[in-house]
Amino acid sequence: MFGIRWPLLPTAWGALAIAYKLICPLARQDGLVARIATSAVFFAVGTGLVLHVRQALLRELNQARRVAGAAQSVLLRPLPPRVDGLDVAAARLSADRGATVGGDLYEVIATEHGVRVVMGDVRGHGLPALGTVAALLGCFRETVHDEPDLGLLLRRLERALDRHLRERHSDTPVAEEFVTVLLAEIRANGETYAVNCGHPWPYLLRGTGVEPLCRADPLPPLGLFPLPGELPPTPCGRLLQGDSLIFFTDGAEDARDTRGRFFSLPEALTMAAHDHPVSPQQILRTILAAILRHTAGRPTDDIALLVLENARLSPHPGARGTVRTTPTHPQPTTHP
Repeated sequence: MFGIRWPLLPTAWGALAIAYKLICPLARQDGLVARIATSAVFFAVGTGLVLHVRQALLRELNQARRVAGAAQSVLLRPLPPRVDGLDVAAARLSADRGATVGGDLYEVIATEHGVRVVMGDVRGHGLPALGTVAALLGCFRETVHDEPDLGLLLRRLERALDRHLRERHSDTPVAEEFVTVLLAEIRANGETYAVNCGHPWPYLLRGTGVEPLCRADPLPPLGLFPLPGELPPTPCGRLLQGDSLIFFTDGAEDARDTRGRFFSLPEALTMAAHDHPVSPQQILRTILAAILRHTAGRPTDDIALLVLENARLSPHPGARGTVRTTPTHPQPTTHP
């Protein structure tokens, strides 16, 4: 129906201008008053046409944003509040309030190998980034149950990205596109493993203490260089009851205030921990509010946050994985 109405108003404006020129006696006079009146009529007609075209383009843009937003909502489907004993909360913050499409991706799925998490950030924005998100999330959801090892799962993601880029750039060389990806596996006994391709390590919130889950150097982002032949998962210690993992994209720590100072995510997490015990939803609200205060409500990059809290009563004695004799993190804080 919009396509039918589109030419009607411009045609009416044009007909009005022609009718004025042909019928109105004032339009055929050469005096100053007549010229001013004629100019005013044609200025009004031109202004009306410009405003009509602008409104039509805005309607089309809003429609495209709604469609793109709906597509991303399908891809980044709402996460369940609990996955195999882990409380879950996730949120996205767009740098452009009018934009609904970004390159952030995350998913949490319970498998026979443990709860597996993917967190990633595609270079760029818009529909091309959304296509890459779809390719990677589709591959992750399809293979997460089949691959017994995180390294093999990462290699499957690399192949999916390579196929996607070759199909998208079939007529031209593949542009420099890459994705930072972090895969994590939390087993039933709390043992946590990860493989990281250029993504920030998540933070571990234990009691009121905050520290990176791991300090190992990550691999390069997917798409820049081929993965090495061996991809052993990195042991990251045990996630104890009441511990939380905070996954994030680099937009969180790259956010700056008006004086150019970076946002301190560990300080925001420490502030959130003062209300201990704190839920994942409370952690998200505290971090997002702190980022908006720090950036005066204008973050310069999209931000995705994912919080997992171990709400299991005790480790499963027969769970996959072994307990380390030397703990990587401080001893647990006793909670009532």
